[in-house]
Amino acid sequence: MASSRAPDLLIFPYNGNGLEALDCLGPAWRFVGFVDDTPVKQGRNTHGHRVCGREMFAQEPEARVLAVPGSASSYRARKAIIEGLGIGLDRFAQIIHPAAHVSPMARIGRNVLIMAGVVVTSNAVIGDHVCVLPNSVIHHDTVIGDWTLIGSNVTIAGGTTLGENCYVGSGSSVMNGLRLGDRCLIGLGSCVIQDVGADTTVAGCPARTI
Repeated sequence: MASSRAPDLLIFPYNGNGLEALDCLGPAWRFVGFVDDTPVKQGRNTHGHRVCGREMFAQEPEARVLAVPGSASSYRARKAIIEGLGIGLDRFAQIIHPAAHVSPMARIGRNVLIMAGVVVTSNAVIGDHVCVLPNSVIHHDTVIGDWTLIGSNVTIAGGTTLGENCYVGSGSSVMNGLRLGDRCLIGLGSCVIQDVGADTTVAGCPARTI
Protein backbone atom coordinates (compact mmCIF):
# COMPACT_ATOMS: atom_id res chain seq x y z
CA MET A 1 0.00 0.00 0.00
CA ALA A 2 1.33 3.45 -0.91
CA SER A 3 2.16 5.80 1.96
CA SER A 4 -0.36 8.57 2.65
CA ARG A 5 2.13 10.72 4.57
CA ALA A 6 2.20 14.37 3.58
CA PRO A 7 5.19 15.35 1.42
CA ASP A 8 8.21 16.89 3.13
CA LEU A 9 8.90 20.59 2.63
CA LEU A 10 11.97 22.82 3.00
CA ILE A 11 11.58 26.61 3.09
CA PHE A 12 14.31 29.00 1.90
CA PRO A 13 15.32 31.34 3.48
CA TYR A 14 14.61 31.84 7.19
CA ASN A 15 12.95 35.26 6.73
CA GLY A 16 9.58 36.93 7.24
CA ASN A 17 8.00 35.37 4.16
CA GLY A 18 9.29 31.95 5.23
CA LEU A 19 7.84 32.27 8.71
CA GLU A 20 4.49 33.37 7.31
CA ALA A 21 4.54 30.40 4.95
CA LEU A 22 4.41 28.06 7.97
CA ASP A 23 0.88 29.27 8.67
CA CYS A 24 -0.16 28.34 5.13
CA LEU A 25 0.81 24.67 5.18
CA GLY A 26 -2.03 22.89 6.99
CA PRO A 27 -2.03 19.07 6.96
CA ALA A 28 -1.03 18.88 3.28
CA TRP A 29 2.70 19.30 4.06
CA ARG A 30 5.25 18.05 6.59
CA PHE A 31 7.65 20.89 7.35
CA VAL A 32 11.25 19.65 7.66
CA GLY A 33 13.15 22.89 8.26
CA PHE A 34 14.47 26.16 6.92
CA VAL A 35 17.47 26.55 4.65
CA ASP A 36 19.45 29.76 5.07
CA ASP A 37 22.87 30.96 3.97
CA THR A 38 23.49 33.10 7.08
CA PRO A 39 25.57 31.14 9.63
CA VAL A 40 24.22 33.01 12.66
CA LYS A 41 20.67 31.91 11.75
CA GLN A 42 21.58 28.24 11.53
CA GLY A 43 20.76 25.80 14.32
CA ARG A 44 17.31 25.89 15.94
CA ASN A 45 15.01 28.90 15.95
CA THR A 46 12.90 30.00 18.90
CA HIS A 47 10.08 27.65 17.87
CA GLY A 48 12.36 24.61 17.64
CA HIS A 49 12.54 24.41 13.85
CA ARG A 50 15.80 23.41 12.18
CA VAL A 51 17.68 26.07 10.22
CA CYS A 52 20.47 24.61 8.07
CA GLY A 53 22.71 25.53 5.16
CA ARG A 54 22.18 24.50 1.54
CA GLU A 55 23.51 21.01 2.26
CA MET A 56 19.96 20.30 3.48
CA PHE A 57 18.76 20.18 -0.14
CA ALA A 58 20.99 17.12 -0.73
CA GLN A 59 20.36 15.58 2.68
CA GLU A 60 16.59 15.68 2.11
CA PRO A 61 16.39 14.73 -1.59
CA GLU A 62 12.69 13.85 -1.46
CA ALA A 63 11.67 17.14 0.14
CA ARG A 64 9.96 19.74 -1.98
CA VAL A 65 11.18 23.34 -1.76
CA LEU A 66 9.49 26.69 -1.28
CA ALA A 67 11.87 29.59 -1.98
CA VAL A 68 10.56 32.98 -0.85
CA PRO A 69 13.43 35.50 -0.72
CA GLY A 70 12.93 39.19 -1.38
CA SER A 71 11.50 42.44 -0.10
CA ALA A 72 10.92 45.93 -1.45
CA SER A 73 14.67 46.58 -1.21
CA SER A 74 15.84 43.30 -2.74
CA TYR A 75 13.05 42.07 -5.02
CA ARG A 76 15.08 42.54 -8.20
CA ALA A 77 17.60 39.95 -6.96
CA ARG A 78 14.95 37.24 -6.47
CA LYS A 79 15.49 35.59 -9.84
CA ALA A 80 19.25 35.30 -9.41
CA ILE A 81 18.91 34.03 -5.83
CA ILE A 82 16.34 31.36 -6.64
CA GLU A 83 18.11 30.21 -9.81
CA GLY A 84 21.32 30.07 -7.78
CA LEU A 85 19.83 27.31 -5.62
CA GLY A 86 20.29 24.92 -8.55
CA ILE A 87 16.90 23.26 -8.01
CA GLY A 88 14.82 21.97 -10.89
CA LEU A 89 11.40 23.56 -11.35
CA ASP A 90 9.62 20.25 -10.71
CA ARG A 91 10.98 20.12 -7.16
CA PHE A 92 9.43 23.43 -6.16
CA ALA A 93 6.18 23.39 -4.21
CA GLN A 94 2.94 25.29 -4.66
CA ILE A 95 1.55 26.43 -1.29
CA ILE A 96 -1.99 27.80 -1.02
CA HIS A 97 -3.41 28.65 2.39
CA PRO A 98 -6.61 26.71 3.14
CA ALA A 99 -8.38 30.06 3.70
CA ALA A 100 -7.45 31.38 0.24
CA HIS A 101 -9.86 31.02 -2.68
CA VAL A 102 -8.41 30.16 -6.07
CA SER A 103 -10.77 29.69 -9.00
CA PRO A 104 -10.53 26.32 -10.73
CA MET A 105 -10.23 28.34 -13.93
CA ALA A 106 -7.07 30.11 -12.72
CA ARG A 107 -3.55 28.84 -13.51
CA ILE A 108 -0.94 28.83 -10.76
CA GLY A 109 2.77 28.16 -11.33
CA ARG A 110 5.50 26.45 -9.30
CA ASN A 111 7.18 27.90 -6.23
CA VAL A 112 4.10 30.00 -5.56
CA LEU A 113 2.97 31.04 -2.07
CA ILE A 114 -0.61 32.27 -1.68
CA MET A 115 -1.47 33.38 1.86
CA ALA A 116 -4.71 33.55 3.86
CA GLY A 117 -7.62 35.55 2.49
CA VAL A 118 -6.24 35.84 -1.04
CA VAL A 119 -8.78 35.58 -3.85
CA VAL A 120 -7.70 34.60 -7.36
CA THR A 121 -10.62 34.71 -9.79
CA SER A 122 -11.41 33.10 -13.12
CA ASN A 123 -8.81 32.93 -15.89
CA ALA A 124 -6.13 34.67 -13.84
CA VAL A 125 -2.60 33.42 -14.45
CA ILE A 126 0.06 33.50 -11.74
CA GLY A 127 3.52 32.60 -12.98
CA ASP A 128 6.35 30.74 -11.25
CA HIS A 129 8.17 32.02 -8.13
CA VAL A 130 5.41 34.41 -7.03
CA CYS A 131 4.35 35.38 -3.48
CA VAL A 132 0.91 36.84 -2.75
CA LEU A 133 0.51 38.13 0.80
CA PRO A 134 -2.74 38.03 2.83
CA ASN A 135 -6.08 39.43 1.68
CA SER A 136 -5.06 40.44 -1.83
CA VAL A 137 -7.39 40.02 -4.80
CA ILE A 138 -6.24 39.04 -8.30
CA HIS A 139 -9.18 39.56 -10.64
CA HIS A 140 -10.22 37.80 -13.83
CA ASP A 141 -7.88 37.54 -16.81
CA THR A 142 -4.98 39.14 -14.95
CA VAL A 143 -1.46 37.86 -15.60
CA ILE A 144 1.18 38.01 -12.85
CA GLY A 145 4.70 37.50 -14.22
CA ASP A 146 7.35 35.17 -12.78
CA TRP A 147 9.47 36.23 -9.77
CA THR A 148 6.94 38.86 -8.62
CA LEU A 149 5.98 39.83 -5.05
CA ILE A 150 2.44 41.04 -4.25
CA GLY A 151 1.93 42.69 -0.86
CA SER A 152 -1.08 42.37 1.45
CA ASN A 153 -4.46 43.99 0.76
CA VAL A 154 -3.60 44.61 -2.89
CA THR A 155 -6.31 44.70 -5.56
CA ILE A 156 -5.35 44.04 -9.17
CA ALA A 157 -8.35 44.56 -11.42
CA GLY A 158 -9.27 42.41 -14.40
CA GLY A 159 -7.28 42.17 -17.58
CA THR A 160 -4.11 43.65 -16.12
CA THR A 161 -0.68 42.31 -17.06
CA LEU A 162 2.07 42.58 -14.47
CA GLY A 163 5.57 41.85 -15.74
CA GLU A 164 8.33 39.69 -14.30
CA ASN A 165 10.28 40.46 -11.12
CA CYS A 166 7.92 43.21 -9.94
CA TYR A 167 6.96 44.40 -6.46
CA VAL A 168 3.50 45.68 -5.57
CA GLY A 169 3.41 47.32 -2.15
CA SER A 170 0.71 46.51 0.40
CA GLY A 171 -2.56 48.42 0.18
CA SER A 172 -2.17 49.26 -3.50
CA SER A 173 -4.86 49.14 -6.17
CA VAL A 174 -4.25 48.66 -9.88
CA MET A 175 -6.93 49.65 -12.40
CA ASN A 176 -8.20 47.16 -14.96
CA GLY A 177 -6.56 46.60 -18.31
CA LEU A 178 -3.17 48.12 -17.51
CA ARG A 179 0.30 46.89 -18.37
CA LEU A 180 3.01 47.11 -15.72
CA GLY A 181 6.51 46.48 -17.03
CA ASP A 182 9.19 44.10 -15.78
CA ARG A 183 11.00 44.99 -12.54
CA CYS A 184 8.66 47.85 -11.68
CA LEU A 185 7.95 48.82 -8.07
CA ILE A 186 4.56 50.06 -6.87
CA GLY A 187 4.88 51.91 -3.57
CA LEU A 188 2.73 51.25 -0.51
CA GLY A 189 -0.90 52.34 -0.80
CA SER A 190 -0.65 53.46 -4.41
CA CYS A 191 -3.54 53.85 -6.85
CA VAL A 192 -2.27 52.88 -10.30
CA ILE A 193 -4.47 54.27 -13.09
CA GLN A 194 -2.08 54.19 -16.07
CA ASP A 195 0.54 51.86 -17.52
CA VAL A 196 3.89 51.64 -15.74
CA GLY A 197 7.10 51.17 -17.70
CA ALA A 198 9.77 48.58 -17.02
CA ASP A 199 12.33 49.43 -14.31
CA THR A 200 10.08 52.23 -13.03
CA THR A 201 9.11 53.11 -9.45
CA VAL A 202 5.74 54.75 -8.87
CA ALA A 203 3.89 55.77 -5.71
CA GLY A 204 0.96 57.88 -4.59
CA CYS A 205 -2.71 58.26 -5.41
CA PRO A 206 -2.78 58.53 -8.33
CA ALA A 207 0.60 56.86 -8.71
CA ARG A 208 3.39 58.91 -10.27
CA THR A 209 6.97 58.14 -11.15
CA ILE A 210 9.42 58.88 -8.36
